[in-house]
Amino acid sequence: MEYVTIGERRKGYTAGTTFLQIAQEYQYQYDNDILLVSVNGKLRELHKTVDEDCRVEFITAKDKPGMQAYQRSAKLIMLKAFYDIVGRDRVERISVEFSLGRGLFVEVKGDVAITEELLLRVKKKMQDYVAQELPIMKRSVNTDQAVELFTRHGMEDKASLFKYRMASRVNLYNLAGFEDYFYGYMVQNTGYVKYFDLVKYEHGFVLMLPSRSNPKEVPKLETSRKLFQVMKESSRWGDKLGLANVGALNNEIAEGNANDLILIQEALQEKKIGQIAEMIADGAAKKFVMIAGPSSSGKTTFSHRLCIQLRALGLNPHAIGVDDYFVNREDSPRDAQGNYNFEVLGCLDIKKFNEDMTSLLEGKTVELPRFNFLTGRREYKGDYLTLGKEDILVIEGIHCLNDKLSYALPRESKFKVYISALTQLNIDEHNRIPTTDARLIRRMVRDARTRGATAQDTICRWPSVRRGEEDNIFPYQEDADVMFNSALVYELAVLKQYAQPLLFQIPKDSQEYVEAKRLLKFLDYFLGISSEDIPHNSIVREFIGGSCFRV
Repeated sequence: MEYVTIGERRKGYTAGTTFLQIAQEYQYQYDNDILLVSVNGKLRELHKTVDEDCRVEFITAKDKPGMQAYQRSAKLIMLKAFYDIVGRDRVERISVEFSLGRGLFVEVKGDVAITEELLLRVKKKMQDYVAQELPIMKRSVNTDQAVELFTRHGMEDKASLFKYRMASRVNLYNLAGFEDYFYGYMVQNTGYVKYFDLVKYEHGFVLMLPSRSNPKEVPKLETSRKLFQVMKESSRWGDKLGLANVGALNNEIAEGNANDLILIQEALQEKKIGQIAEMIADGAAKKFVMIAGPSSSGKTTFSHRLCIQLRALGLNPHAIGVDDYFVNREDSPRDAQGNYNFEVLGCLDIKKFNEDMTSLLEGKTVELPRFNFLTGRREYKGDYLTLGKEDILVIEGIHCLNDKLSYALPRESKFKVYISALTQLNIDEHNRIPTTDARLIRRMVRDARTRGATAQDTICRWPSVRRGEEDNIFPYQEDADVMFNSALVYELAVLKQYAQPLLFQIPKDSQEYVEAKRLLKFLDYFLGISSEDIPHNSIVREFIGGSCFRV
């Protein structure tokens, strides 16, 4: 008899009882399907059996691990259905490229045209699988077997990935004869994946899936065409260099080409920054460069490098931080928990900001404030500025794309830049790297270095950071004049050495441990790169240290 504790209730189960049986007993208490379980703080799939006394928590699509399992399972069902409808001989490659809106953009290469009629047939086949509640089976093979299997099936991206894996075993998932590798756990059977849609978009299609906030509703596709073009450009660049996935990156590192890769990527970014500077210089009326982007996008380093490029064009840029216009701390708005909320527009004195910016635009001399974060008050210390013909302001802040911040400034005087780390690298064709993961790792490394924060602290705060981005940054990204992708294809191979020790420090009994374990497994895919060859003006330096800028 093994005892399982759920909440405050302790109940005995016979040997061989599966967590699926236990979940079915408690399902009536949950609005959404139980997809996984947490056993003594460790994730388990429902087919696993109880083999010791343990404490169990149920995971649904409302929880991050549950939604991730739902998304992986939906991809497996989609791939199986697509191959069954089209035929494997007509498909050269199906790749899940990047997130788009609330869905995943999928690209298909081969003797097939993506049409509405084809997607309806694939969707119908997926719905048939769901109705049949087909089991999603898992088997473990040794790594050498996995490499041989993937090579035989023409999955070179997966073969390269596992060529460098230190783990001795690989878990493969099988759905009615279709077998593939997925990074993370799956649901028990196809019957759990009830909500999805396929929407044709550009040259591919989008697999639309529900969100954690509403797991039973598939949202409409809302896209950012500018963002899509940036992501497509990055993907095309990776394809041209043969660097579309982690296996290809590891091949370059193993062959001693890391330094060349660093130089190429840095040169590409510098070229892009130079092009943005030229766009600004060509607009004679542009006096305010407004830069915004989500956390850990490298905004500060980008701003410094943009200023250098503007100087090279004969302009005289001045950096202004919107944070210097914070209201005094005691006047700051609070969130539902009663804590100060420094993410909302109301934490800024936008009236004073507009008065100062308007005066500068009119040629008047203005004394600029500096916010003292120790005292929580705005201060004036004789920092005067007058804009001449060649002067231009480079303003950085999370609300810079929102015209409510700069309501008094004419639109023709503003040049808006959206910056984000839009990771172009995938683990393999069917397992993408979320851009949020790359930014979280960046922030974790920087916070430990500059703020003395633990990785546990950063992971704990991350959901709140993400909510602020959803409310204050992403809705305005399409209004940008230009978008800049700050991701570097080599960076995770560098950040790995800094992030792993921090993640290993997270206690196993903490709520953040599951996320830490996932990130450790993710980083284990990468071969490491030394940081010594990274230029001192690189965006990566903002996070690992050694930057030539004050960041």
